[in-house]
Amino acid sequence: MTTTIRTLDPAEVETAVDWAAREGWNPGLSDANAFLAQDRNAFRGLFRDGALAAVISSTAYQGGFAFVGFYICRPDLRGRGLGYALWQDTFTGLQGTVGLDGVLTQQENYARSGFVLAHRNIRYGGTAPAGASDPRVVDIATAHRDGVAAMDAACFGFARPEFLKAWLAPPFGRACAFVAEGAVKGYGVIRRCREGHKIGPLFADDAEAAAALFGTLVATAQGGPVFLDVPEPNATARALAEGAGLAPVFETARMYRGPAPDLPLARIFGITSFELG
Repeated sequence: MTTTIRTLDPAEVETAVDWAAREGWNPGLSDANAFLAQDRNAFRGLFRDGALAAVISSTAYQGGFAFVGFYICRPDLRGRGLGYALWQDTFTGLQGTVGLDGVLTQQENYARSGFVLAHRNIRYGGTAPAGASDPRVVDIATAHRDGVAAMDAACFGFARPEFLKAWLAPPFGRACAFVAEGAVKGYGVIRRCREGHKIGPLFADDAEAAAALFGTLVATAQGGPVFLDVPEPNATARALAEGAGLAPVFETARMYRGPAPDLPLARIFGITSFELG
């Protein structure tokens, strides 16, 4: 048996996304393009006798931060150490703080690798009614880009301009900003996924802006299932999801190896994705 580890090509990245869908993670239809826009070398794979056996992503950001996701071993090859070999090889090249959203079955393993729990994330899902039209919620245009980028950097912790170029133009979705007195007070993106639509991120200065954005974005789903990944410490965000009729369907643990970024969780009503943070 021979094993090799290398960066995945675009077709192999799509295979990794298919594996994530099989695991029930419900990726967006065009997520891979945005991930690769941020870091074209983010996806790595371990090949056993030439066949893809395990995958992982480690997306690099400005400021020496990386976020790990898509950690999957092919089901028929689990229990042989292949996934862990890929994990170890990937981490030899990572410096600074590394974040991830860990599923319940892997959290102890991540802790043994030096990751520390920051908070839980709760995925809410279900059908939600569209909100009343609010003139302060507008499609993101060139005039809003700087304000959106500033809010994104504050809420994510690091600038990610190349990712935003792709994420703010979802081919199967919508990106909106909440603009008051000429300033961006919030923004959100909804994108079509293998099942229904996900809203993420949903960043806002206050509950009013978050609710207005949420109501407008939900209309894109046209009555279909909607999912929102909420940081558990943000009680106002949980109330927004529950008040719209959504219920918890999945949970992760946000964990960091190295100093955790000081995120303004009160402004984070929905994280971007479990794969990118």
